[in-house]
Amino acid sequence: MRSVKFIRYVHRKRNGFIDELPWLDTQRSGFVPALENFWNGWASARKDVVLIVCGSATSWIIKKILKNKGGLHNRVNTKIHLQPFTLHECEQYAIHRKLGMNRRQLMECYMVMGGIPFYWSKLERGLSLSQNIDNLFFNPDGGLYDEFDELYASLFKNPDPYITIVQTLGHKRIGMTREELISEAHLQDNGRLSEMLQDLEACGFIRKYNNLGLKSKFAVFQLIDSYTLFYYRFIQQNSGGDECFWSRQTGSPLYYNWCGLAFERVCLLHVTQIKKALSIFGTISRVCSWYQPATFERKGAQIDLLIDRNDGIIDICEMKYTKQPYEMTSEEEQKVQNRRNSFRIATGTDKSIHLILISANEVKQNSYSVEFQDIITADALFEK
Repeated sequence: MRSVKFIRYVHRKRNGFIDELPWLDTQRSGFVPALENFWNGWASARKDVVLIVCGSATSWIIKKILKNKGGLHNRVNTKIHLQPFTLHECEQYAIHRKLGMNRRQLMECYMVMGGIPFYWSKLERGLSLSQNIDNLFFNPDGGLYDEFDELYASLFKNPDPYITIVQTLGHKRIGMTREELISEAHLQDNGRLSEMLQDLEACGFIRKYNNLGLKSKFAVFQLIDSYTLFYYRFIQQNSGGDECFWSRQTGSPLYYNWCGLAFERVCLLHVTQIKKALSIFGTISRVCSWYQPATFERKGAQIDLLIDRNDGIIDICEMKYTKQPYEMTSEEEQKVQNRRNSFRIATGTDKSIHLILISANEVKQNSYSVEFQDIITADALFEK
């Protein structure tokens, strides 16, 4: 009898699932109005109908479903924003697949492809990380060889202006204000630009942050997507079609420059883990950055990660990527102190300023490293 009752219950429920919904909405399909009519004319009056829709084109889902001003307005009961894997989740996935990668390799892999499960599923057991990257991204027969064009074409119906934006931001480490982006990329200052920036932010390609102490109109847009950054630094540079391009670049100045930038992006994507390591997860705080352009009177200064806490402290996070244990030098310590002093003078803050070191490797203790109130190593980023 229990089995019979269960079967009857399943038959009473009508569950609809539409995958990649945005692709059904072609120019002349009339799909969205038809869906609105279906839902309002029949399904909404019933208690036994559940419709689940999804799509990789996040911007389309937001505009046409979540912010629908027509028949689907306020019809969504539950939203699931599927986030990329964290380092912890990538590590668990790699263990499950028996990829045999240590944490340094997992970190570098994350710096290349972020936490996108589809990318990680392409990794082959028995190959080194360098071999995997060469095979996937630089071999014409690789599974991700044409990923850049396919990715943006799948997310945006007219991808060219979006690519123009991320390409322009990819050349500026600290990011750009809206005005700088318009000038550099020769874009029109209109609502369409605002829409594209919102789309790119919703899809996780860029982040928008406020410069501490400045109004929101001076907000900075920064490329944050690991794969896109990797594409512009390496894949696009491989004009000769070298199938072992990545293996040959490892250890080069270009490689180490990218490592520093990519590690910063990983840290920005794991602020939750950083807060937990600092034991301030329960403290009210806001995450921001700070940039001071150079003038004739002063040097420029940049801080990529600031945690402005409600307990009277501002944490200035210094992020360092090294293959060997990191050792603070007199020169580097002076740079850190100058950034802190410039920040205090420019913002006029009366809060205590703590220097935090986030290192991809172990840290050698010396007379200069004592300037940091806290030292966080990469292991902390692998926590839940």
